[in-house]
Amino acid sequence: METGDLIRALQADAGRRRALSLDGIWLLALAVAAAAAAISFFVLLSPREDLSTAIGSVRFLAKFVYAGLLLATAWIAVRILSRPEGSLRQVLPLLAAAPVLLLAAAVLELAVLPQADWGARWIGRNARWCMLCIPLIGLAPLGLLLLALREGAPSRSGQAGAVAGLVAGGLGALFYAVHCPDDSPLFVATWYTIAVAVMALIGALGGRIIARW
Repeated sequence: METGDLIRALQADAGRRRALSLDGIWLLALAVAAAAAAISFFVLLSPREDLSTAIGSVRFLAKFVYAGLLLATAWIAVRILSRPEGSLRQVLPLLAAAPVLLLAAAVLELAVLPQADWGARWIGRNARWCMLCIPLIGLAPLGLLLLALREGAPSRSGQAGAVAGLVAGGLGALFYAVHCPDDSPLFVATWYTIAVAVMALIGALGGRIIARW
């Protein structure tokens, strides 16, 4: 987009009367996205049978720390990228936080587990189900987030859409973790990451279509 086109588009956008500010739109989108993820979860899955016992496990709780951190940092990042001056360089430190934490947890797991147990912890019991369910839970939230992104003015809609996919992937991972019987950081670092990356790819494609202006 040429600079002149950008200025005219911003002027036109400023001229529109909104019931909500852009920040309000993002808060509403996140709330509705979370509700959509919850509905998808309860339609597709249920909490794991040993949930009351699992809550006492550090590995189980670590999944929520990772997914929650991914969700929070990606949500801040997508709001930055929804503005024309936002750039990927600004948000990379934010986006690196969750992967670095997960990598550290996986390295610690390797350090404390016997090598003979690495493979079983890595493969787990539900790898395919994990890679399927996280995107399914996150699809409706992603659509809502892309619509919110359209209300902004992202200079790179594909990048912004990819980060919206990370938000949706974080939501999907947060809910799926309630069902998932595999708590090893090795499992999470592999299969959750693949599922979240799928959401980022879908978000990048969707952003180019829905949020482009």
